[in-house]
Amino acid sequence: MPARKIMIIRHAEKPSDDGSIAGVTAAGAQDPEELIVQGWQRAGALGRFFAPFSGPLRDPGLAVPGAIFASGVAKHAKSRRPQHTVLEVSALLGIALDTNFTKGDEVDLAATLKTLDGVTLVAWQHEDIPAIVNAITGNATTCPQKWPGERFDLVWVLDQPDPSAAWSFSQVPQMLLSGDSTDPIPF
Repeated sequence: MPARKIMIIRHAEKPSDDGSIAGVTAAGAQDPEELIVQGWQRAGALGRFFAPFSGPLRDPGLAVPGAIFASGVAKHAKSRRPQHTVLEVSALLGIALDTNFTKGDEVDLAATLKTLDGVTLVAWQHEDIPAIVNAITGNATTCPQKWPGERFDLVWVLDQPDPSAAWSFSQVPQMLLSGDSTDPIPF
């Protein structure tokens, strides 16, 4: 079985809790389940971050995905932010988004991800990303156990060179928008 790489990102910027910054649809209508303008900017920038015009990706720990997952909309999870965060990547690469898993299905998502060869990109809600990594690696020590609410600018990368090897973990700063940080999330 070939090497596997799973790259996980948090959905792009969302409306503020106090309502002072609203989410908007791609057409500009206000929608609390959508990205904010800065989030749409990040989503667009992620397109060429993961699918550059030419040359290598900006970090050697990244790779062009062959499959893309984003949490689906459900009765208990109405946000379209994860899907819209990777929509441009999906379009540029001609890869259909897999939205068969919703918030709460992290263990099932992880089980599916572990069966895939090659490179996979996942966009999800930040509070559940550590659970996905934990389910893939089989422990709660490989990654930070809390993704800070203010961070939208990182890629968590899991690599497994062969099925008998343990998963390695790294964090890659996106550095796409003003205010993005080079600092990883501390353990």
